[in-house]
Amino acid sequence: MIQKILFTLFLISSLNLNAKTIAKIPEASGIVYIAKTDMLIVVNDEGWIYKLTPKGDIKRKFFLGKYDLEGITYDTKNDKLLVAVEGKESILILNRASLELEREVKIKRKFDGVEILKKSKKTGLEAIAIDENGDIYVSNQSKKTYDKKLKENASVILRVGSLKKKKTKIKEVYNHGYIDIAGMTFHDGYLYMTSDKKNLLIKYDIKKNKTIKKIKLDKSAQEGICFDNDGHIYIADDNGAILQYKTRQLRI
Repeated sequence: MIQKILFTLFLISSLNLNAKTIAKIPEASGIVYIAKTDMLIVVNDEGWIYKLTPKGDIKRKFFLGKYDLEGITYDTKNDKLLVAVEGKESILILNRASLELEREVKIKRKFDGVEILKKSKKTGLEAIAIDENGDIYVSNQSKKTYDKKLKENASVILRVGSLKKKKTKIKEVYNHGYIDIAGMTFHDGYLYMTSDKKNLLIKYDIKKNKTIKKIKLDKSAQEGICFDNDGHIYIADDNGAILQYKTRQLRI
């Protein structure tokens, strides 16, 4: 029993993190690291895209359009950027080099007759990630969870289908039990998620639909997450900053 209690405390332990602010970007809502160029790409709520170095030097600022951009990931196989748009519940496919829009794919809102992606000003797509197999996942931001029966507009992860056509279906739903998942990325086979309202970093086994570890972060508006190849984790803080942690600080 004592060992179980200690393990639980470790899972939710609060660490002395001392995040480093490397850049100031208004309403930063998504971030991804591109290894081939050693650059970070950040999106914000007002339709802007930023390219910056891991040290925080902003190299380019590009206005994509009047979109509420809420997450970004990199499709290495096709060399494309995938961006989640809240409100429209769509995925934008961008040219990685120019940042220009190539296509938009809308996600159908229902799964097994349940309207998961409900039209609402307070909820919608908030994060996007792609795994090593090329499967694409998005997060529906909500304060609703469900136990055994899927509810409308629940806080869940959705695996979506192909992006080859103008619309794609929800293929699978994952009930993680957390609210307000606003950032996602895959790293070393695990899905890492941030819960904005709870200030949590969650290491998740998507295959087993199981939490491996959760860490209490310093208070901020964590709306994007990525890893680089030098032992750093980056958080896009919607309050206007890009935060950098070291993986060893977080014990992951």
